[in-house]
Amino acid sequence: MTDDNESESPELAPPAHHPDARAGRVAIVGRPNVGKSTLVNALLGQKLVIATSRPGTTRSSVLAVYAQDDPPTQIAFVDTPGLHRPKSELGKLLREEAERGLSDLDAVVLMLEAPSGKGRGDVTQLQDDDERVIEMLAQVHAPMIVVINKVDLLTDKTKLLPLLIRMNERLSPAALVPVSATKGVNLKELIAELRKLLPEGVLYDPDFLTDRPERFFVSELVREAVFERTRAEIPHGIAIVIDRFVEERNHTLIEASLVVEKNSHKAIVIGAGGKMLVDIGTAARLRIEDFLGRKVMLKLWVKVIAGWTGDPRRVRELALEPGK
Repeated sequence: MTDDNESESPELAPPAHHPDARAGRVAIVGRPNVGKSTLVNALLGQKLVIATSRPGTTRSSVLAVYAQDDPPTQIAFVDTPGLHRPKSELGKLLREEAERGLSDLDAVVLMLEAPSGKGRGDVTQLQDDDERVIEMLAQVHAPMIVVINKVDLLTDKTKLLPLLIRMNERLSPAALVPVSATKGVNLKELIAELRKLLPEGVLYDPDFLTDRPERFFVSELVREAVFERTRAEIPHGIAIVIDRFVEERNHTLIEASLVVEKNSHKAIVIGAGGKMLVDIGTAARLRIEDFLGRKVMLKLWVKVIAGWTGDPRRVRELALEPGK
């Protein structure tokens, strides 16, 4: 992670001396709630990006570097927001953010979901949002690997074969890999297939993990706690602003504002007698302490900015650049 007091791009590492070293930049794309962030965390072996069962959890593209020594491999994964038809200024800018993550790539992972296996319908039929992702990828000039996620939920694995055949015929990918991001199924196989597509050399210093500062991940962990405890439109109309981030001798002091669009939403987030806000703060604090590896004092407030998801300037400030 970068230092919170500095804003800089990752330094390129010195040329590798190992003849088998491979490194490159890989975007993971797909419709909302297909499991992109869960896959990134599973590949890294640690939780770096938030992942919930709600569509639209990811808002900002996050670069996360996977590394292994044998054989020497670095893969800079770009976890992009889920692609879907935008219904607001927030949705429009999230789509633009996802599209920006598709530049300067060595490979792209198209993530789909295994068929449910229920009913007798065409299991090769994709959702409309899947089709929009495939349409957009026609403009990306990088080799593709198709990943079919959530295969652990498919009792009859033969149901997967028609989809694999159809995607192979339609997209001619470099590889098709069925995986379960939650169960860790076929993740080594995915890395092996991606490695074949990467150029020689290394890109980053060995200890480099992400281009985002700690404040970004802290704001995301607070937002995750809100997502898990609220319903309806509130999760999608919430933004987190880090007001203070101070490292004291025995703890880190963090003060943050939870920004909502309506006074009625503010009342829900605070809850009766402040209980909801206390629950959100407790859950977020425990996760932040685990992430930072030190004790945290977290103070939360709720603030109303009416209609912020329809204001391009506010969306960029609050949703695409959290934690600043």
